[in-house]
Amino acid sequence: MKKLILTLFIGLTALTSTAQKELTLEDAVMNQYRAYYPKNTPRVQWLPNSNNYVYLSADYQTLLQSSPKGTKSTELISAATVAKLTGQKVGWLNILKWENDNEFYIKAGRNYYRVNIPKKSAFKINSIPEKAANLDFNVSGKTAYTIDNNLYISTPKGDKTVTFYDAQIVSGQAIARSEFGISGGTFWSPNGTYLAFYQKDESAVADYPLLDINATPGKLNSIKYPMAGQKSEKSKVGIYNVAQGKTIYITPKGNSEDYLTNVGWGPNEEFIYIAEVNRDQNHMQLQKYDVNGKYIATIIEEKSDKWTEPEHPVYFVNDNQFVWMSEKDGFMNLYLHEVSGKLIKQLTKNKWVAQDILGHDENGNVFFQGTGESPLETNHFKVNIKTGEQSRLTEAKGTHHVQFSYDFTSMYDSYSSFDTPNKESVWSISKKLKKTKEVLTAPNPYTDVTIGTAEFGTIKAADKNTDLHYRFIKPSNFDENKKYPVLVYVYGGPHAQMVTNSWLGGASLWMYWLAEQGYLVYTVDNRGSGNRGFEFESVIHRNLGDNEMADQIKGVEFLKSKPYVDGNRIAVHGWSFGGFMTTSLMLRYPGVFTTGVAGGPVTDWKYYEIMYGERYMDRPEQNEAGYKKAKLAEYVDKLEGKLLLIHGTSDDVVVMQHNLSLVKAFVEAGVQMDFFPYPMHKHNVRGKDRVHLMRKVLTYVIENNK
Repeated sequence: MKKLILTLFIGLTALTSTAQKELTLEDAVMNQYRAYYPKNTPRVQWLPNSNNYVYLSADYQTLLQSSPKGTKSTELISAATVAKLTGQKVGWLNILKWENDNEFYIKAGRNYYRVNIPKKSAFKINSIPEKAANLDFNVSGKTAYTIDNNLYISTPKGDKTVTFYDAQIVSGQAIARSEFGISGGTFWSPNGTYLAFYQKDESAVADYPLLDINATPGKLNSIKYPMAGQKSEKSKVGIYNVAQGKTIYITPKGNSEDYLTNVGWGPNEEFIYIAEVNRDQNHMQLQKYDVNGKYIATIIEEKSDKWTEPEHPVYFVNDNQFVWMSEKDGFMNLYLHEVSGKLIKQLTKNKWVAQDILGHDENGNVFFQGTGESPLETNHFKVNIKTGEQSRLTEAKGTHHVQFSYDFTSMYDSYSSFDTPNKESVWSISKKLKKTKEVLTAPNPYTDVTIGTAEFGTIKAADKNTDLHYRFIKPSNFDENKKYPVLVYVYGGPHAQMVTNSWLGGASLWMYWLAEQGYLVYTVDNRGSGNRGFEFESVIHRNLGDNEMADQIKGVEFLKSKPYVDGNRIAVHGWSFGGFMTTSLMLRYPGVFTTGVAGGPVTDWKYYEIMYGERYMDRPEQNEAGYKKAKLAEYVDKLEGKLLLIHGTSDDVVVMQHNLSLVKAFVEAGVQMDFFPYPMHKHNVRGKDRVHLMRKVLTYVIENNK
């Protein structure tokens, strides 16, 4: 077992003569990313055709310019000036893109403008309607947007209607419940000649009722929700020719319920590439089409006995070669292919996770983000497509956010770590990696706040071989001779990582508040969670909860081995997948935890959405035993201790049927538990009501963990 004890916060009462401020729960919930966010440089961007970068003043009102070596900054333009030039209210300088080193694009009001800094002029490009959503601006002067379920384009000459369908067909928005890395629904070709877009036909998908209590009488808000094993949406990719005003559609080559994902354009706007995944999600085909929708070829194919999950589109490094990201060797790596799809070479062979491609330079270097040797970190690298030589560009240990210059000769690096709030610097990366400028070292934002410490380390998983990373928060007045109650905070599901080498270690500030109430707060990332590779993540296949809980119990054993832990006072809390884990641990490991608080929990995987649920559990008819074993209603008679279930009544991710069906099972079994709804909230309780939520959760833990 390895551990690293870090006193994250310096300046505790014993070490300073200044009065310490007590952290309130309201501040912990509402101000972690406001008043207590480490000092930083807002909105850094590199200028095209220049080696200078720009950024915004602390109040987001002034655009300033600096050089990689210079110590002085020059004011370029203010929000007030842009407001005067456009005649629109400009709250802050949200620069969309740069045309050149003197001109940028900005949205002000419902209009898009190109602003020329030296000339102090603003040219209106286009306008969008008041109800427009899902805005996608292209520097060719066009903006794609949706109203309700239909897609439109605003151009300098007026609006174009791309689609006009009934309520069952949705165009220009994310599909597949935003799985497969999907975050948007429109894809401009490089020069703006074509607009590709997702479309989904939901006519076969079941309606799901949500209650709107704000109306009198209450009214039905009906959404489309495809549950595991039921009818799914049918996807298409449209290609709209802006000049001709015509659209062609690409449909899956396999089953009509296959997924179309990871849309990417090739060079010269000639071809489009789409990853098609079968509904069982164990077979991926990268399909190539021309702009008229003609199928050209299947250029890459991957199969798995568990799942295939493409999350990144093709990335072209020249007219004849592209990079494809795949975890077929066990870790997400980069593969160089000919335009025909023929594999040239595996560019990276890392035993860690590559996360995203960020660009390439004229020398054949591909720049990408990944964890590096430690799964707790986020780092940046380059690999050469000719030599295969790979080098790391971010030196310090921690979580890095990098902005590369247009020619990839410089980078602006901002990072945090366990003991570093934020540190920013500029580097030359063209030949030899060299720091050219120290920009900012943020002070500890908690210097005058009484706050505790965090310990980080590893324990062995239930398989006795795999290292799991944990975070252990202790109060500022921690006394190892005392016995402390513990709250285990858990998520545990795919694509998530709770413990990172970043400021606060990835923790929420309310955890430090709870520590000051005399608690220890513990989190461990079990097998099945993110950034550890396919084998680590895929142990959950067809049996969600089993290995995850076994690892969490190893965490409890670790806690009980500590002389300062009260092993009879351990509580557990989590949300979403963490709510599933919390309830599962309370019911399937009765007596281990005195108290559980589960927010928005999945309680029966047959009620969850197809795209996520079927990847990890297969369809209910294919895995009856797995679904039955994970169904929490099967264990209601096993409950020991206190359990509070929480749910937003308008939750459209984990629908409220999960919690209500479980409550019904408890009632029928004659078992007492507690339930609290958050009316009209969706999957997460946000805004000021979140203070109410966390007070509800933590009060319940403190009062019942006895």
